[in-house]
Amino acid sequence: MTAYYTLITGASSGIGLALAELFARNKHPLILVARRKQKLETIANELSHHGVDIKVITTDLSVPGGAELLFKQVEEQNLQVDTLVNNAGRGNSGKFCEQEVEHMQGTLTLNMTSLTILTRLFLSKMKQRGSGKILNIASIAGFMPGPGFAVYHATKAYVLSLTEALNAELHGLGISVTASCPGPTESEFHQKADTLDLKGFKIASLMSAKKVAEEAYSAMNAGRPIVVHGVLNKAFATSPKLLPRNWVPRIVKTLMTK
Repeated sequence: MTAYYTLITGASSGIGLALAELFARNKHPLILVARRKQKLETIANELSHHGVDIKVITTDLSVPGGAELLFKQVEEQNLQVDTLVNNAGRGNSGKFCEQEVEHMQGTLTLNMTSLTILTRLFLSKMKQRGSGKILNIASIAGFMPGPGFAVYHATKAYVLSLTEALNAELHGLGISVTASCPGPTESEFHQKADTLDLKGFKIASLMSAKKVAEEAYSAMNAGRPIVVHGVLNKAFATSPKLLPRNWVPRIVKTLMTK
């Protein structure tokens, strides 16, 4: 009997780790992907009590060719992936003109290019089997422009658009694509992105990664194209449709200041 794996990128912390724990608890064999090999191996060992097979692959998806290399490694191990979770992502707050170009390039590659290529490559296998699920971790940032966090917001808008398009394109083929849209969440992301001191992050309390993972997992299994986590986040995601368009970036700019 063929074993079908769930592949999770960015599985070493935050939402990715919470999803790994949830999938393992529900008896999904796992392929955990991140840059920190020792951390992944520790996680795999901790999750082994669930009685599922867990593979670990270390790679950097923020560099060109990272996605193709990951797919090649999966193929070389003859692993069948029926659920792809594109969780790996990053951002950095601050003025656009003060951002390091190299960091920008890495963010664009990680948040958009690698996600797109992995989706394309694994989706071909899913279509051959006539089944599969893809879960893309987006953000409420994707619903609005983000002065002070411009690149990140733009990449998540891309993820939202791609996800909705693919979910509709694949309708009736046994494959669904879901975008999970959390707001501020307990994870390493906010320390690395330097966002915890921003006004907007003081208004809303951080949602637990476990809660986001549970809601995302449920939405994915239901085949929903989008799930927004939390009542306040739903309001933020809806507000750009209700306000004059030129008001939205001004409001976000205020929220993205310290």
